[in-house]
Amino acid sequence: MIKIEYPPYQPKVRKGTDKEFIFDELRKRWILLTPEEWVRQNFLQYLIQIKKYPASLIAIEKEIKLGELYKRFDIVVYDRNTKPWMIIECKEMDVPLDVLVLEQVLRYNMSLHVPYLVITNGLYCMALSVIDQAFKELNFLPDL
Repeated sequence: MIKIEYPPYQPKVRKGTDKEFIFDELRKRWILLTPEEWVRQNFLQYLIQIKKYPASLIAIEKEIKLGELYKRFDIVVYDRNTKPWMIIECKEMDVPLDVLVLEQVLRYNMSLHVPYLVITNGLYCMALSVIDQAFKELNFLPDL
C-alpha cells in the first residue's frame, strides 16, 4: 500500500438547502459532496500538485461500456498521446481496499486497457502495473 501525503488544499464548499457541494476545478462545476467525492477531489489535487500530471490529461466520471452495461469510472489519466494510461477508482475512507474494489477497476480495464491501475480510499492507495496481463504491485505512483 502507498501512503499518500496530500498537498494543502482549500476546496470551495457551499451549503445547499440540506446538502453540501464542492467545486470541482477540473469539471468547472459544483458537485454533491459525498465521502467518495471528498476522496476524489483530494486525490486529484495530489495528482496535479504533487505528481504534476497535467489537468488537461485527466478525465473524471466518464461513461464506458462493459458488454451491455454502462459504467462510470472515477478518474482516468491519459498519456501525452491521449491514450488511456491509468484508471483510478476512489472509495470513501471507511471502505477497505479489498478484492471487490480491485475487481471493479479490473472490469473497467477490460474496456480501457491501461498499463496502470490504482485504487484509493483517501488514506491509502494500491497501484498496479499491467504488463502482458500480469500484475505487479508498485510502491509509488508512476510519473507521467
